[in-house]
Amino acid sequence: MDPRRIRIADITYELPPERIAQNPLADRDAAKLLVYRDGRITDDRFGSLAAHLPAGSLLVLNDTRVVKARIIFHRRTGARIECMILDPEDHGPMEAALHAIGRSRWWCMVGNAARWDPGETLWTGEGPGALRASRSGTKDGTHLVEFAWDDGAPFADKLEIFGHVPLPPYMKRPDDADDPIRYNTVFAEHDGSVAAPTASLHFTPVLLRSLTARGMGTAHVTLHVGAGTFLPVKSGTMDGHHMHTEQVRIPRATVEMLRERTGRSPIVPVGTTALRTIESLCWFGDDLLNGADPDDLEVAQWRPYDVRPAVNARASLQAVLRWMDQRRLDTLSGRTALLIAPGYRFRLADALVTNFHQPGSTLLLLVEAFIGGARPEVYQHALQTGYRFLSYGDGSLLWRNGGTMGRPPGYVP
Repeated sequence: MDPRRIRIADITYELPPERIAQNPLADRDAAKLLVYRDGRITDDRFGSLAAHLPAGSLLVLNDTRVVKARIIFHRRTGARIECMILDPEDHGPMEAALHAIGRSRWWCMVGNAARWDPGETLWTGEGPGALRASRSGTKDGTHLVEFAWDDGAPFADKLEIFGHVPLPPYMKRPDDADDPIRYNTVFAEHDGSVAAPTASLHFTPVLLRSLTARGMGTAHVTLHVGAGTFLPVKSGTMDGHHMHTEQVRIPRATVEMLRERTGRSPIVPVGTTALRTIESLCWFGDDLLNGADPDDLEVAQWRPYDVRPAVNARASLQAVLRWMDQRRLDTLSGRTALLIAPGYRFRLADALVTNFHQPGSTLLLLVEAFIGGARPEVYQHALQTGYRFLSYGDGSLLWRNGGTMGRPPGYVP
């Protein structure tokens, strides 16, 4: 199947607004857990995740941290202008741009942009600590905005003072005092996301310890989630949809663990962002083997559908490790716009921990690609049995191809 010809209208569902979770549960791991395996659906609690995974499984966690990426300005007329930072101007490291002193330039989504006059500077208030913004260009529906301030603080501190948690637009409420904690994971480490890796929001230190006690491993990656995760597919077919490029960072230890586990024990990314990151890692390896520019590791949206892999996943990962050895790198940095849709051939992931996704989204396409024709049945079951949907909603454990891939020899569930 050529995913360019897919009509999102053919892969969607009706989501009643009252089923969208507006707030998190009091306890992270109290969420419901739908388990799909071998064509069967069962229900449990997320805190029991360890009981549904065989010993030796490797869970891949996205350790990005959501920043207060929404900054609200007011013109002297009273008009409200909202900037959502997305990506540094030069697409350089997110952390470097967040620690800039005095000024920092970002591509942003701008709400009420038509009321922002050319050449007009917006302010958050008076004094040297105030933040001001000026706009200088547009690209693909985003605006290049320069933020400036005079008190010598890093930009990250300005976001803490003037920014808001970028809750998705389907949460019909302002952010509150709990959201900076609850819209981040307990293992969040690297600042840079404007949306949470929501499947990971259910994890607690107790749950992580229970996984370790039952013989599971964990590996970390970083994908800074962009606002593109909020955007529905508006084109008639997928060839008209543009995926935003996102930054990824992958430690050498994670690449080594993936190389050792692939084909031998289950690899279970937690969330669509972790899945896209490890699958992109294989394409990085393929490109290195094919002589690509090693200073510009990036997976284009349609890359996997235009050129099939020439080697297996283990060989791709080995190529990445050789390249990291040559450069004495402990961490790989790259960018990905990978679109996973029906027709994609998965190279590493055997199961997926994920929430329930928005109708008309690329994430729904990813789930459809992962479990195929079972996706409508899984979502219908969740709707009929009281699951909460989207970012603060409940979770699922989905086994690819009925859950038989990647099981250790002799494994009995």
